[in-house]
Amino acid sequence: MATDIHDQSEVRQRLYKEVDDARFGMLGVVKGGAGQHHFNPIACYPEPETGKIWFFTKKSTDLVKDSGPQGAHAMFIVVSKDQEFQACIGGQLREQMDRGELEKFWNPHVAAWYPDGKDDPELTMLCFDAHDADVWISKAGPIKYAYETAKANATHSLPDIGGKTNVQL
Repeated sequence: MATDIHDQSEVRQRLYKEVDDARFGMLGVVKGGAGQHHFNPIACYPEPETGKIWFFTKKSTDLVKDSGPQGAHAMFIVVSKDQEFQACIGGQLREQMDRGELEKFWNPHVAAWYPDGKDDPELTMLCFDAHDADVWISKAGPIKYAYETAKANATHSLPDIGGKTNVQL
C-alpha cells in the first residue's frame, strides 16, 4: 500500500490501519530521569474515529502506576509486520476502566490473562489519547532495499527507500 507522506489524512488513515494490523506495540510513560521504566510490549485496540488506542492491563503494572491519577505523557511504538512502516505515537495515557470499551474489545486472547474474566479484580484498561506521530514509510521491499543500498555504497549517496513525516492526530 503506497502512502503519500505529504498527505496528512492519508498518513493518519494508514497509521491506524497499521496499528490495527500489528495488534501489538511497545508502550511506555515518558518522564525521564531515574525511575524511568522500560517500554512494555502490549496488545492494542485502536479507535481511529476518536483518536484513542485502548489497552487491557493489570492494576499492578508499572504502566498503571506511572500514568498516575492525572495521566502522563506516553509513547506507543508500532512496526508493521512487513517492516515497511514504523511509527512513534505521542499522547496522554491514563487508567480508564470503561465497560463499553471492555465489551467492544474483549476477546479470547484478552480473556486468557484474566482468570476471573471481565470481573477480574486486577483487570483495568488504559486509554491513550494520541496527539501526534512520527511516521516512517518505506517504499522498498527487500529487493529494492538491497539495490538502493548497493547503489548508495557505489555512488556515495543516500539510498532512496521512503520518507518520514509528522502527523497531528
